[in-house]
Amino acid sequence: MVSFDCGSGVGVVRSEETVLLNQWNDVALFRHRWDAWLQLNGARHARGRSKGLFSRITFREPVFIGGPGNTTNLSGKLPVQEGFKGCVRHLEINDHAYNFGLEPAGEAIKGFGIEECTADRCSKVPCQHGGKCLTGPDSAVCLCPLGFSGDLCEIRVDLQVPSFNGSSHLRYKGLDEDALTWLDLEITLKPNAPNGLLVYNGHRADGYGDFMALYLLDGFVEFAFDLGTGVAVVTSRYRITIGEWHKVHVSRTGRLAILFVDNQPHVETTSPGAFTQLSLPLNLYIGGVANFAAVSPSVRVRSSFVGCVQSATVNGRAMPIVAEALGGANVDNCPHPCVAKPCGEDGECVPEMDYFTCRCKPGYRDQACSTRGPPSFAPLDSYLYFNDARTLDSLMADPIALNVRFKSASTDGLLLWLNNGMGGFLSVGLEGGDLVLRFSNRQLEEEVVVVHNVTRVHDNLWHRVKAVRDGGTGLLIVDNGPAVTHQAVAVWRRPRPPPPDEEGLFVGGMPRASLLRTVYRRGVGGCVADVVVNADYHLRLAVGDSGGGKNVRECDT
Repeated sequence: MVSFDCGSGVGVVRSEETVLLNQWNDVALFRHRWDAWLQLNGARHARGRSKGLFSRITFREPVFIGGPGNTTNLSGKLPVQEGFKGCVRHLEINDHAYNFGLEPAGEAIKGFGIEECTADRCSKVPCQHGGKCLTGPDSAVCLCPLGFSGDLCEIRVDLQVPSFNGSSHLRYKGLDEDALTWLDLEITLKPNAPNGLLVYNGHRADGYGDFMALYLLDGFVEFAFDLGTGVAVVTSRYRITIGEWHKVHVSRTGRLAILFVDNQPHVETTSPGAFTQLSLPLNLYIGGVANFAAVSPSVRVRSSFVGCVQSATVNGRAMPIVAEALGGANVDNCPHPCVAKPCGEDGECVPEMDYFTCRCKPGYRDQACSTRGPPSFAPLDSYLYFNDARTLDSLMADPIALNVRFKSASTDGLLLWLNNGMGGFLSVGLEGGDLVLRFSNRQLEEEVVVVHNVTRVHDNLWHRVKAVRDGGTGLLIVDNGPAVTHQAVAVWRRPRPPPPDEEGLFVGGMPRASLLRTVYRRGVGGCVADVVVNADYHLRLAVGDSGGGKNVRECDT
């Protein structure tokens, strides 16, 4: 609304449309003599006319922006008594654009109660691919639609295993009447923070009424639900470990809910009141929600989940987490071997904790869903060797994680050997039936040794191994079992031949002359189905795809 007075009566012009709250609005005003018109956001002009015979206005006072300033002589004439609450980023009068800075840098004589407009931060954050800019107390960030990531939503993401950063969510069709009498929910997750809403489905947009919620609170897993007669909460007996995979299973029938977390003793609760049915017509959310105002106040966390969600099963049906999502925001890929698409174009990578299996099309039989089987290695002079630029680049990382699937009947033999050209090595092999990780820094003449003797791996059955070197710490995991770590350092006190200096990665064994410079005297003598480096680089285990190889045959799987 604009009001003006030429000296003989006030004229008023009011727009037909209302301003858009929390968004930028464009206002254009034109006055000539008694007549004026006003345009808001490009809409139709609104017109008005002042009263009386006078048609000129003489301005001798300063221009005030955002508030009335010293205008006591106008008391009773202004239609509002309070100043403007919001932001102004451009003002132009009679072709003059005002500089809002204080003198001498700008044109403002003085000001009071002025702060930087947080909304204007979005002008410096040009979100792409339909991303929306959100402002916080100190910054502006892009909320990226499903399938894009990056600071500006500039990176296209082929989602495999979703990762959530605390401002993320995936949205699905609600459970509706499928959860009326009973609900069976199982989810595999790896948290990176002790608090966060993991799964939510409600009945009303204001957060009241029926709901069910699964979340982390101070590292404990909690399941809460309300059938309409009061909330019930069941909490795990122990905290779960941050940065590791866990399985959570919730079973609810009527008023009874039972919570299972990994191998912890189960816990249960019964909801108050007499109601036994749960009605959930709104959308189901995983990893967070779009708006916490729609979350029941009985849910004891008000932040979203941070970490990875690998799989979800609802009422016995495996839920395609990515394919069935109706929408989402700020969802990226979790560091996982499936991101490297190890199953090729003819197979589906099915994550299993830190590892995976391939669900192949009919006619494809091996782990990578190719017509050729995985390679088989003889105990002596049989190996694949990789020294291409991409492989060498992946070996430079620290920490470095290697995921391997193999089978062998040998109690001794080298499985992997890598040298990144920086004066050290890393090896994985069998020693007396134990799986052993070794790595060293040649300059310090130190060697870290991690021995895994919990699981028998020389039984000619397929096993999965994860070997990690993180600084001076080593870690081994076999078949999703317990992790074995070691930080102790063994220093060689007598002369020892330097390790082989061929830069690159050997799989299955090494040349005989090089083996003599290690603790091994033979190769693994078995089959290796896949090798994934740092969750995103999958080696193609074929002689033609490596820098060299010798005596490699097809494994009889």
